[in-house]
Amino acid sequence: MTQEYVINVSNVTKQFKAYADKGTMLKERVIFAKRNQYEIREILRGISFQIPKGQAVGLIGKNGCGKSTILKMLTRILKPNSGEVFVQGRVSSLIELGAGFHPDMSGRENIYINATIFGLKKEEITMRLPEIIRFSELEEFIDNPVRTYSSGMYMRLAFAVAINVNAEVLLIDEILAVGDAGFQKKCFQRLREIKEQGTTIVIVSHSMEQMYGICDRLIWIEDGLIKEDGLPKPVAMHYLDFMEDERLIKLNKESREQFQDERRHSILALTTNVHPDARRDGTQEVYFTKIRLFNKQNQECQNFDTGDKVILKMAYKSNLVHPRVNFNMDFVKDNWQYCYGCCFAKAGDELPILQGCGEVSLVIDALMLLPGKYYLDVGINGAAGELYDNVRNIMQITVRDYAHDEFGPCTFAHQWRM
Repeated sequence: MTQEYVINVSNVTKQFKAYADKGTMLKERVIFAKRNQYEIREILRGISFQIPKGQAVGLIGKNGCGKSTILKMLTRILKPNSGEVFVQGRVSSLIELGAGFHPDMSGRENIYINATIFGLKKEEITMRLPEIIRFSELEEFIDNPVRTYSSGMYMRLAFAVAINVNAEVLLIDEILAVGDAGFQKKCFQRLREIKEQGTTIVIVSHSMEQMYGICDRLIWIEDGLIKEDGLPKPVAMHYLDFMEDERLIKLNKESREQFQDERRHSILALTTNVHPDARRDGTQEVYFTKIRLFNKQNQECQNFDTGDKVILKMAYKSNLVHPRVNFNMDFVKDNWQYCYGCCFAKAGDELPILQGCGEVSLVIDALMLLPGKYYLDVGINGAAGELYDNVRNIMQITVRDYAHDEFGPCTFAHQWRM
């Protein structure tokens, strides 16, 4: 192996024995022999990748795909069934919260124990002790037994030790999900500093925002193999699209038996490809009869590129005599983040009067949403704020344009100058 790579994982496989109910005593194993039956589960099926010095790499994939198994092999906690795992230099890891801590010892004593495991001598630990305590923000509790610590305090202490051992390789497994927002921000700032100093970082997280902030590269693990390896944004987008599609397939399957509900039927009649999460409420005194999205070719569509023309057409019917109403729509991310919304009549405008039935259209000349999946919400309100009809998540639109080197839900016209 050349020295340019700090980590080299070559054609690695890993299997585990999955027991149905393994007996722990000899008597149980003899009497209940059938309980000792097991099946072989192949977690990794020939994984290969290399990481150069100073690069931050994120491992993504659904639960059980083998991300944590890879980290444990990099720390030498586990050995592969076949293939080779090479890691050069001192390794510091945050894989299991509080691993290596003795519950009856104080935080100070556990710093010495934990740092010794990472390879530091007592003199080195003593020299770094004030900085470890300062970073952990546990000065008031440092001489208390760690069994009295909360999970957040455990994480603070473990992280403070791990980043102060001058490791060449830092491995992190979801541990940063614990702790308050202020400390998380400080941790990520410290990780960026460590990365700039040349430390190689491998992190497992389900938070794409964390990955965007730290990683130079993402590796997507699926069914024991590498499905995609590349720049964070496109790999994350493909992964999130894949996971959402799988969720919808499962949700559609589970929802088929629930379509007998009368209100559910009323949603299904509104448009093609109704999203399984669609919900409807309101008095229905004025209500939608059809909701459709069109592209610039006037074709019914739910897939767009950033900057595309989008036409929303909403047919309605009124059971009231000449009501004054307002129409509204929103684009919402799947984490309930509102990205854009507007109303037919703005504050102070005179509301339109409906004549039985008709159609209202909204033309968006350029859809400035960045790539991702978005829900469409639509509603009808009365002059006094009455909720006549409200349909949330009526459909999901997919915005695709992986050429955009921007982040967040939307884009702005801009120019860089120097």
